[in-house]
Amino acid sequence: MSQMEQQMRRTMPMSSSSSSSSSFSSSISSARLRKVPQGLSKTLDDFLPGHTVQYNRQETFSQVQKSPSLPEGESVPDFEEKLRPITAQEGAGAAFKAKVSGRPEPQVRWQRASGAPLSEGTKFFYDDINNQHILKIKILTLEDDDVYKCIASNEHGEAIYSVSLIVTENPALDFKKKLKKCSVEKREEKKPPTEEEMLKILSGVEKKDYERICAEYGFTDFRGILKRLKEMKKKVEVEVVRVLNPLEDITAKAGSNVVFETVLELKDPNIRMQWFLGTELLRLQYSHGKYEIKQMGTKHMLCISNVGLGDKGTYSLQVGDKRQSAKLKVIDEPLKFLSEFKPEKVRERQTAVFEVRLSKKTNAPLIWKVKGKEVKRDEKFDASLSEDGLTYTLKIKDVKVSDTGDYTISIGDISATVPLFIERIPIAFTSPLKNVRAQEKGKARLACEMSSKDVHVRWLKDGSDITASTRYTFMRDGKRAEVVIEECEQTDEGEYSVVCTQDNDWQEYVTSAGLGVDERFASVKSGMSDLQCPTGSPAELCVVLDDEKVDGVWLKDGQEITEQGGVQVVQQGAVHKLIFSGLTDAHEGKYTFRAKGVENEAVLTVADPPEIDSSVLDILGSQPVRLKAGQTATIKIPFKGKPPPKVTWYKDGVEMVEDERMKVERTSDSTTLVIYRCVREDSGAVQLRLKSDCGTTTAHLQLQVIDHPKPPQGKVEFLELSRKCIKMKWKHPRDNGGKEVTGFVMERREASKKSWTRVGEVQSSLTVFSDDTVEAGQVYRYRIRAVNSEGMSEPLGTEEVCAGEPIEPPGTAFQLQVSGVTKDAMTVSWNPPGHDGGAPVLGYNLERRKKGSNMWLQVNKELIPDSKFVVDGLVADVQYEFRVISVNQAGSGSPSNFSNAVMAKDPIRAPSFVKNLLVSDSTNTSISLSWTPPEQGDTPSGYILEVRPEDAKEWKKSTKIPIAGTSFTVGGLQQRMKYHFRIRAVNEGGLGEPTELSEGVFAMPPPVAPRFDLQGKMKSQMVVCAGSTLCLHLSFTASPPPVVTWFKDGSITSGREVITKSNNHSQFLLPSSQRSDSGEYRVHLKNDFGEAHHNVNVRVTDFPRPPKNLRLVEEVPGTVTLQWDHTPDLVEDNDRVHYVILKRDSSTPSWFTMAECVFSSKYTVTGLLPGRKYYFRVVAQNSIGDSDPLDSSEALIIARERECISSLRLKEHAALPRQAKPSFLLPLKDHAVHRGHDCTMSCAFQGMPTPQASWYKGESKMSDRNGFWQSTANGVCTLVIPLCAVKDSGKYTLVLENPLGTAKCSCSLVIFDKDDKNLLESLTKQANKEKLIV
Repeated sequence: MSQMEQQMRRTMPMSSSSSSSSSFSSSISSARLRKVPQGLSKTLDDFLPGHTVQYNRQETFSQVQKSPSLPEGESVPDFEEKLRPITAQEGAGAAFKAKVSGRPEPQVRWQRASGAPLSEGTKFFYDDINNQHILKIKILTLEDDDVYKCIASNEHGEAIYSVSLIVTENPALDFKKKLKKCSVEKREEKKPPTEEEMLKILSGVEKKDYERICAEYGFTDFRGILKRLKEMKKKVEVEVVRVLNPLEDITAKAGSNVVFETVLELKDPNIRMQWFLGTELLRLQYSHGKYEIKQMGTKHMLCISNVGLGDKGTYSLQVGDKRQSAKLKVIDEPLKFLSEFKPEKVRERQTAVFEVRLSKKTNAPLIWKVKGKEVKRDEKFDASLSEDGLTYTLKIKDVKVSDTGDYTISIGDISATVPLFIERIPIAFTSPLKNVRAQEKGKARLACEMSSKDVHVRWLKDGSDITASTRYTFMRDGKRAEVVIEECEQTDEGEYSVVCTQDNDWQEYVTSAGLGVDERFASVKSGMSDLQCPTGSPAELCVVLDDEKVDGVWLKDGQEITEQGGVQVVQQGAVHKLIFSGLTDAHEGKYTFRAKGVENEAVLTVADPPEIDSSVLDILGSQPVRLKAGQTATIKIPFKGKPPPKVTWYKDGVEMVEDERMKVERTSDSTTLVIYRCVREDSGAVQLRLKSDCGTTTAHLQLQVIDHPKPPQGKVEFLELSRKCIKMKWKHPRDNGGKEVTGFVMERREASKKSWTRVGEVQSSLTVFSDDTVEAGQVYRYRIRAVNSEGMSEPLGTEEVCAGEPIEPPGTAFQLQVSGVTKDAMTVSWNPPGHDGGAPVLGYNLERRKKGSNMWLQVNKELIPDSKFVVDGLVADVQYEFRVISVNQAGSGSPSNFSNAVMAKDPIRAPSFVKNLLVSDSTNTSISLSWTPPEQGDTPSGYILEVRPEDAKEWKKSTKIPIAGTSFTVGGLQQRMKYHFRIRAVNEGGLGEPTELSEGVFAMPPPVAPRFDLQGKMKSQMVVCAGSTLCLHLSFTASPPPVVTWFKDGSITSGREVITKSNNHSQFLLPSSQRSDSGEYRVHLKNDFGEAHHNVNVRVTDFPRPPKNLRLVEEVPGTVTLQWDHTPDLVEDNDRVHYVILKRDSSTPSWFTMAECVFSSKYTVTGLLPGRKYYFRVVAQNSIGDSDPLDSSEALIIARERECISSLRLKEHAALPRQAKPSFLLPLKDHAVHRGHDCTMSCAFQGMPTPQASWYKGESKMSDRNGFWQSTANGVCTLVIPLCAVKDSGKYTLVLENPLGTAKCSCSLVIFDKDDKNLLESLTKQANKEKLIV
């Protein structure tokens, strides 16, 4: 019985509590259903079918700060990673891991909440790689079941994290114990239990099984034990509910909120509680918030909101078999107005609001009336009711004068009436009267615009009412008022006002403006213009005014015209005319028209057309005017005309313009054309044109100027070109100069000469000439002149022709050199051309130009016979370029190539020696030098730096061209080689003296002690996988290069490694690392100036080796115990080796994970389905990965359940019929599962007879699907979906059916990947708020 009592104590709920003064506290609890292990004879599973055990998982956190203020950079201890509750079987291992932060570094200790010491197999340590504090229990026992605390503390406070460790029984271990006990019991005779023992056995069994269990144990006093059980149940039921404070009657006003309160002490917190109104059960979920149940500790409350008359009655609370009641009485007050209904005064066009509040809600209709008529809701009137149903509002929009009156509200038996007063909007003049000025006899208009058209208007002038006067015209158009005054007079001047009034408004609104009348003056619409007419012709002067009533007067030369012969004055309305019948000279003069404010003038003149005497015209047309070239031509022509006409002379239709040779003289009755120094081109048709406003006349004559002829025409054609004769042909001149051509004069010159020689004359009838006095090979030019009685023409020239074979110009001189340069002279020399062109070179022409210029200037006046010439007269500090042109009988040859630019200046002095040559820097391959320029000699243009190694004798230039600056870096040197340097300055005057360093210089950097490069991301710890490459790379700086030595665990490395060294880095390489390569590696640097070292801790990890010898034992039906031999890698604790247990149903190729963190070599698999074949797999796993799997060699078939006691025959007992429709005790919960993991859905139900369960996914029944397991036993339905995929997401529904009814329960399944961080975070948050299984 001690073992049975111990098992019963373990089935009771375990609880633990913790309390502390903390800023944050949280607890998490969850429940699991587990079947009690099955025994052989007198175990609970034989007699308590369907009994379930509940385990509590607890997780709390507390934090206490001791210091009132924290220094900067320090903090109270805290948990960065929280601990996880653990549930494991006895015999397995468990480990709690915590990651703690805080400054100063907190001290960590472990305790049990019960105060018991930690078990012997428990150890705790610190993982310095993962920075975790670990509490590890290798082999769990039932005594290890407790709440464990991790306490982290420092000088500023402490943090405590508590988690539960639940140790479940291992069926395999229990089975062995029972086997030992069973073997002993078989030898002994069974003794019936005592009455007390039987009471304990039957205390958790259903009543229908009492008789069967008593018969099995051999207990005969069945009626006595039933009586004792009833007494025990009554005693327990009496103590289940204890009323500390009963319900009390309440009296409340209608519309208020009511709370019924009672204080109960419940032994079972899950006992069913029901509230009733009278005999009717309150359906809280359908009350829409009317009823609400609350609990605060032991106080239980029923809250009723907004009570009404229908809520009164007796309210009862049923808890178990206890029932308590209280009455609710509702008081209803009479309906009345709470707020005063006041008169309203509103300005016109605004919104009037009447508001009244009632003392309570009512269903009676409310009626608004205005002036006795009921108000209907429309765009004008808006009636509304507040959300609490007590305040009624009437809004009257855009109120007008017509809305004035009494407004009445009626509801039920009460009513109220108030008046509405409308305050008129003051009249505003949107456009007031404005001052106006009008001209006499003109029209005046005054207008204004009001803000409203419903106004009365009166007009005043100087304070007197003129509204009824016929002198004015009044007009109204809506809001606009206007007055018009026709034919304004001076008496109409004054102040005009508009007075506006409106109904229900005693105030007058006035706007005023002034009217001014100006005296009217006439103005000219169309005035006179000067008039010119011939003698005896009629004429008319006309003026048009803008006013017909204005009179005017005419004046001539300032005198008013009264009576004058041949003149008539006419007025036609606004048109005033002065008419002349026949003009004479007496009518000429200045005429003026004057009126009021108007004066207009015009000049009248008498004009006759120009005329030339006919006798003069006959003389000019009978014969031309002849004269010789160079003479002066004078042509005078008299004429008549008034006014004097415009004189214009034309030659060949083109107007003649006066210049130095041509003058035109004009008088009132004649004009003269004078042409000085006449030329042949002046000949032609001459025309005189006289023009005035009265007419035009012309005169024509011919002018002929005699001169020498024009040159012969065309290009000369050479008929013969031989060594003895040159024959040519040409054409007659185009113009013979007015005289016949008498002959032609022939002239010739040699090409090399400038003088011409007459070689013959030709008669005018011939245009051919032969020259037989030519010299063979000579080049000639010819020109031909025409001759008449006046002289010779200009010559007609020919191109150069050669008598026989031609002579070419010489070739080009070459190799121009400039020497003897001074600031004002230099000597130019050259070589003669290689080809003379067939004739000796007669000499040379030398040309110069400034550099950059395109203009060449010849420096010699005569041909230079020699090939050398001194050029003087130069400008100092100017660069010059020269070229030479060779000359022979044929002429000048092509210019030579120009020389280099030479500056005209005195010779430059060579620089002296360079100063302060020194070394500024050096490396392994370069040396940097610097110096200062020499102090004597001219400024150097550069420097020549020479270098010589220690073992060489010859100096070599470091650059191909001189160095421009005063510093230079010589590169490409050999490391640690000694070099000598010397330098000299150079300019156009030559090289300076060399300056040499006193000592040689080594090609090496300045001495530096070894030091590691901190920027190279140096590591102090490394973890690598076995078989991978181990590479340690370190960068450093040192000069000279240090000696690099690698150590492992204090010894110099030697073996498989490859060590690479250079001047600034070193690398340690193992191509394939092994576990034995773990250790501390040190690299040591040393040179003549110091030493340094750096340590790296290396740990080589590998995949674990697989376990061996897997054995399967089915000790209990539906349960298999796996045993295997440990992997050899388990002894290395740093690798955190553990085992993963998997199973596979023979009907599917997918493996299902049963456990992931198993540290023992034994594990019991439960929940196997009878009649199925299973394969099992064990995989060793560490931080690197998984080992090869260890699989079971054969499938294990799970045996079907058999009755434990087959030989026992009992008397059939007819159970009392107890039927109930299906209902859910624990519904399904939503699940969120990683893709590839398994999902288990379960729920608890009740119903009699036992209902049939059907699973649905969406609308499809899952009985038609494969790849899942479902079971229904002992009031629990379970659905297992292995290896969930995305297609398995959706809504799942369980339907329970029996003859009494149907019940449904649904849940959602979400499948997600581990990379779906956003979804995982949202699911975690949802799991904290709702009952979601992740």
